[in-house]
Amino acid sequence: MLKKVSDMMTDLDPNSICFGFNRKTDEESLQCFIRAFASPELLEVLIPRMDNDEITSLLDKLSTLMGTHLKEREYHKLFLGRK
Repeated sequence: MLKKVSDMMTDLDPNSICFGFNRKTDEESLQCFIRAFASPELLEVLIPRMDNDEITSLLDKLSTLMGTHLKEREYHKLFLGRK
């Protein structure tokens, strides 16, 4: 059985990340995957190895997702940390 997302944040288990089973599992797995991806240790290694096009592409994709799915107020509060 899939762990709760809050449990996966502290105890990442690659076997708990599973896509294609159902929407709930996909959402929980994506949260776990993104949290693992955003770890400072990984980013310190990965980012210097990315070329400029990869950096731009990733930034464009993430910005587009937020622009599509967040209201301006949500963006400022949730992403920028502003009230």
